[in-house]
Amino acid sequence: MANKTKLIMGVIGAMAAGVIVGLLIAPERGNETRKKIKDTAGDWAGHLSDIFANAKGELDNLRKKGTKAATDPSGTYNDIKESYS
Repeated sequence: MANKTKLIMGVIGAMAAGVIVGLLIAPERGNETRKKIKDTAGDWAGHLSDIFANAKGELDNLRKKGTKAATDPSGTYNDIKESYS
């Protein structure tokens, strides 16, 4: 695992732990706190799912562009030439 990935996962884990501790020491009833934790975890899961889906789409686009460039280098040269003309 790359250092950046480890750092990001560590930051996300620390944030999650902070939120959970904050909710657990909040002066609310236990069932309300558990509901907040459940709702927050669901929201985070949805956001992470969206981020991974977007990243997958971007990687697919880059792969397609790379494949096209590798199979048709003259076309890529002409595309670049036209964009700078």
